[in-house]
Amino acid sequence: MSSKHSNPVPQILPLELVDKCIGSRIWIIMRGEKELVGTLRGFDEFVNMILEDVTEYEYSAEGTSKKQLEKILLNGSNVCLLVPGSEGPEKSVPC
Repeated sequence: MSSKHSNPVPQILPLELVDKCIGSRIWIIMRGEKELVGTLRGFDEFVNMILEDVTEYEYSAEGTSKKQLEKILLNGSNVCLLVPGSEGPEKSVPC
């Protein structure tokens, strides 16, 4: 009888990943027509986030608007996707 030894794959929980992003740039894609890029300063268990040096992108039929914000408190209930270490849609590579 042969026994198989499997190497356990280390698990990382979602909040652990967000915690590792504190102090780094992060690209946040929201429900609706907004995306944010900023430096993550803190968060809570609901993924409400404090961001600094934020660029907000808003998409509409008229085009894209871009706004600079010094600091925001973001409600985590509308977050769809977090991209750690990214500078956002202007710096992303098209497919």
